[in-house]
Amino acid sequence: MTDQAVAPTADPVNAFIASTIADHSVVLFMKGTPDAPRCGFSSLSVQILDQIEAPFVGVDVLQDDALRDGIKVFTDWPTIPQLYVKGEFVGGSDIIREMFQSGELQALLAEKGVALGQD
Repeated sequence: MTDQAVAPTADPVNAFIASTIADHSVVLFMKGTPDAPRCGFSSLSVQILDQIEAPFVGVDVLQDDALRDGIKVFTDWPTIPQLYVKGEFVGGSDIIREMFQSGELQALLAEKGVALGQD
């Protein structure tokens, strides 16, 4: 056998987060699901994304404590929900709301090539 041991796999939670963000244009890490949010901040974020008809994937962090903690470490952001657009962290509920109210969220999605209003 050689000295080239198989490198230990990366943290599976970080790998899951990174692949989810890479595989989907818009991702909301949230408490609950888009159909059944389990906190007011996640609910507000879903309502905003639904209002502008943004196609998104919701990831329920309550299903796994490691994911719930891992997403906070991944972004160095202490709260959930967390929105990603084309791999970039946008922010939490307050930022999502402010960007929506000013039109910045819709502009960001358009700039990133996310088609609104299409399933």
